[in-house]
Amino acid sequence: MPSDAPDIGDEVSTDLLLGGRLRLLQPARGHRAGTDAALLAAAAPADFAGEAVDIGAATGAVGLALALRAPAARVRLVELDARLAGLAHRNVALNGLEARVTVTQGDILARFAARRAAGLAQESADLALTNPPYLDASTHRASPDVARSGAHVMPAEGLEAWIKAAAGLLRVRGALVVVHRADALPAVLRAMGPRFGDVAALPVHPRAGEPASRVLVRGLKGGRGPFRLCAGIVLHQDGGAFTPFAEALHRGKAVLAW
Repeated sequence: MPSDAPDIGDEVSTDLLLGGRLRLLQPARGHRAGTDAALLAAAAPADFAGEAVDIGAATGAVGLALALRAPAARVRLVELDARLAGLAHRNVALNGLEARVTVTQGDILARFAARRAAGLAQESADLALTNPPYLDASTHRASPDVARSGAHVMPAEGLEAWIKAAAGLLRVRGALVVVHRADALPAVLRAMGPRFGDVAALPVHPRAGEPASRVLVRGLKGGRGPFRLCAGIVLHQDGGAFTPFAEALHRGKAVLAW
């Protein structure tokens, strides 16, 4: 285990993302940053400047990638799990981003007073990025691996509460971007509907000609524009290698076109 990593009970690996520009301490087992994080970090505008919040940040891959790509961004990483939040703190320092990135250990689904006590101020962010747990606890058996279960299983009916809480952190006209399973698109749209307009969905296909496996959804708080379905992106070529665009996304050299 690296000497600067907290004791979280598992081995910790040091991984390089963004073509080596981002160093990330993360558990060797359980949820680990991958393509979903790269997609979400690339969802912010190339010239983003303002306050961003990474909700369910784990060890901070999304928010740290945004901070490295956008030098005018100020980012708050929000993570419930104390062990992962501890690693996120280490990763902020490891990448020299203490001046612009902070970590809050807290529950986005907690009551308003508890969120405020944790430092999550209402209507304080211009951008919220989130990779919520994908699985509904009422229909899926949780993994025996606690870290993996916490990252992937949402409390019953929790998605609407998650998006409502994210909306509360945003200023009017602030943007929320969610990455989720493709089959969850109707549920994401229902949850965003009362609070967001100018909603756009961007499908993510494993290979050309295959159904989308992921979808990114972006909306503006208080927006009034119509729904748009964007042209999808393809991650892999026939041989399994990333497409040139997907490779650029993983290196932090490209952003998504909304």
